Amino acid sequence: MAALRRITTCFRLLRSSTRVLISSGKPAGKWTHILYTGISSLTVGGALCAIPFKQADNLSRDSLVRRAASLVTDSSSTFLSQTTLALIDAITEYSKTVHTLISLQRRYLEALGRLSQVEEDKIWQVIIAQRSEVDDRQDECKRFESTWFIAVKLCETAAEAARTSGAEHASITVSTNIQMALTQVEEAQKLSKDADKKLIEIKVMEVERMAQHAASLQNDSDEEEVPDAYLRED
Repeated sequence: MAALRRITTCFRLLRSSTRVLISSGKPAGKWTHILYTGISSLTVGGALCAIPFKQADNLSRDSLVRRAASLVTDSSSTFLSQTTLALIDAITEYSKTVHTLISLQRRYLEALGRLSQVEEDKIWQVIIAQRSEVDDRQDECKRFESTWFIAVKLCETAAEAARTSGAEHASITVSTNIQMALTQVEEAQKLSKDADKKLIEIKVMEVERMAQHAASLQNDSDEEEVPDAYLRED
């Protein structure tokens, strides 16, 4: 608030000075220069305070552009690094959750037919909860993957900007970072694809075993029902 009051006061003083110069009708070359200098200083100090500003009279425009391009590649590389780590962690957790579900379903199928109704209900509650966890982890992977794609595109744009501005080293560095990120994510995705494949296999096995179990129960029921014709005496 204090800074804002100071800026407002300066503007009022400058406006008053302008009115005096205009009303006097006298040559105001020197005063006009001072007035413009004051306005420029106030503008830099007030309106552009959020932008890093540093005098660099000894640097050419090309040098300043190359510096800016290098800063962009550095920040975009940091963004890519963080999103890559987040995506890999999400994929790893998803794979672990899928393998846990596979283990639960395999144990259930192995014990099928030897469980009481209460035991079977409890196991199914655990399996359903684990399936919900798998869905949540999968949604998390999709969310981080979407952000990761944006980071890759951003780095590609930054690499191109650095190359065209003459910052070759910065362009090569960010391009290398992109390739490393792609390789790391690809390796992590192999684990999740393998887990998905095993999950499909266990689901097929579940359908087959459940069908066999239902058929077995039906056969047992048919054997227990003796037709009336066999119960009549000759």
